[in-house]
Amino acid sequence: MSDMNIVCLDLEGVLVPEIWIAFSEASGIPELKRTTRDEPDYDKLMKWRIGILKEHGLGLKEIQDTIARIDPLPGAKEFLDELRSITQVIILSDTFTQFASPLMKKLGWPTIMCNSLVVAPDGAITDFKMRITESKLSTVKALQSVGFETIAAGDSHNDLAMIRASKAGFLFRSTDKIKADNPDLPAFEDYKDLLEAIRASL
Repeated sequence: MSDMNIVCLDLEGVLVPEIWIAFSEASGIPELKRTTRDEPDYDKLMKWRIGILKEHGLGLKEIQDTIARIDPLPGAKEFLDELRSITQVIILSDTFTQFASPLMKKLGWPTIMCNSLVVAPDGAITDFKMRITESKLSTVKALQSVGFETIAAGDSHNDLAMIRASKAGFLFRSTDKIKADNPDLPAFEDYKDLLEAIRASL
């Protein structure tokens, strides 16, 4: 077992429910159910979401109220605790610091790298700042450039590049379409199976 490994995990759909789907249900706006599973172009997806929020007069506070009621997926914290006891773990997410903090608290404050929202004084979300282009892949490559080997797991289109660039990579609770399009990637539905696969890759 090398101590030069870092496991890179996606957040939404892997450790916590999809934030936008939860908010879509809470706000009664079905269009907001669209996620990176449906729209691979994150930039396009976020601009579209901000437009819908503006149209309905909703801002950061309303989304944070929903997030306060979201719990990690059943078994996620135990999985993460076990994983962190055997190797380094970083969560790489396209979500935003303003959304992620309450969820990180419930997961025991793991390290997360994500993006940030631009919020007006009245709480309206006006824009978003990506940390770096192709943030998940760029981060995995940066970790590799300083001597780490990466193992990655995620569920969406925007996770595929980091999964493929890693020493070992897995789909977790992904869609049938993504699994069918990537038949060479091991796909798991259960934390116990994912933990075993990661452990075997260390």
